[in-house]
Amino acid sequence: MSDNNDFKMVAKTFFGLEEVLSNELLSLGAKKIEKGVRNVSFFGDLGFLYKCNLSLRTAIRILKPIAFFNVENEKELYTSFYNFNWEDYLSLDDTFSIESVLNSDFFSHSLFVSQKAKDGMVDRFRKLFKRRPNVDSINPDIKINIHIRDNKCTVSLDSSGKPLNQRGYRSQTNIAPINEVLAAGIILLSDWDLESNFLDPMCGSGTFLIEAAMLATNYPPNIKRSNFSFKNWNDFDLDLFVMITKSVQSKIRPFNNKISGFDKSPSAISKCNQNIINAGLDDIISISKEDFFRSKKNNDNFLHLVFNPPYGERLRIDIESFYKKIGDKLKTDYSNSNAWFITSSIEALKYVGLRPSRKIKLFNGKLESRLARYEIYSGSKKAKKNIY
Repeated sequence: MSDNNDFKMVAKTFFGLEEVLSNELLSLGAKKIEKGVRNVSFFGDLGFLYKCNLSLRTAIRILKPIAFFNVENEKELYTSFYNFNWEDYLSLDDTFSIESVLNSDFFSHSLFVSQKAKDGMVDRFRKLFKRRPNVDSINPDIKINIHIRDNKCTVSLDSSGKPLNQRGYRSQTNIAPINEVLAAGIILLSDWDLESNFLDPMCGSGTFLIEAAMLATNYPPNIKRSNFSFKNWNDFDLDLFVMITKSVQSKIRPFNNKISGFDKSPSAISKCNQNIINAGLDDIISISKEDFFRSKKNNDNFLHLVFNPPYGERLRIDIESFYKKIGDKLKTDYSNSNAWFITSSIEALKYVGLRPSRKIKLFNGKLESRLARYEIYSGSKKAKKNIY
């Protein structure tokens, strides 16, 4: 299609994943990519919007901006929403919700902004049609996103609906499961070459394993998801959506190496197994009940490890001895490996006893965290000291 059909979109992500998301968008064919903080903007057509929702691993939601206003007080906000042609975007029978994100001296309460905007919208519908669409904050047909920075108000349609990390495979979770988008981002940041074996030695409910398997096979992470908000838009094109779905499915490829995980908890293994089956990846991922601290790498082949050890936040542990044991185990029994793990205990990294060759700042939920890489070599450290 020609550029005339292209429009601006904004993909939301987590802090620290903007570069990874930009690279994903570039490889999908996005145009005019611009990185922001926790977001990346780009251009594409309607088919590309469908493709992004199905295929992006590190996006939380895809927004389509539809209006820009200058607003400095509640009256201007109300008037701007009252005067906008909402009837082009939703019908009287559609339900809707409004979410507001503020970074402004003019407005301080996001719920108040959403309420005022809603008042302007529904008053317009009442004037034109003598009735109005209803609000549904749980499962709306149309999701509207307001972003106010200083006095600049951007109004967008949320094409995704429920956040894109809700892939549909995770029916079972443990105490502290990692967000699927963050897990995918960590694997992409870890520069796994997709040609070496992958291990999560503390696999919990299996999120790293499943995201790794989807990446390795080029499996679109949201292909099994049935509900996207764009399906409720006036311009939804079912034929185009079916065509895009078939196109992304046709790019799934085989993977001939091993993706494996273990956990010492029987209940974690049971949940992990169910999630892997839900994802349809049980022929690629193998899991076993095993304690990492009693495990050993069983060959000389290069191994890529990614894991999310307990931080002491929700699972009580002795941070010092636990992280010292991680370092000792890697050093003793996992030579010729790259080990990456994320922790919100910055203190914990001091006890590992190995120097990380990279540290990347991320947030796990609200917890500021570090993703650390440890390169474990065969042979003496002395011979390899030039790499540190």
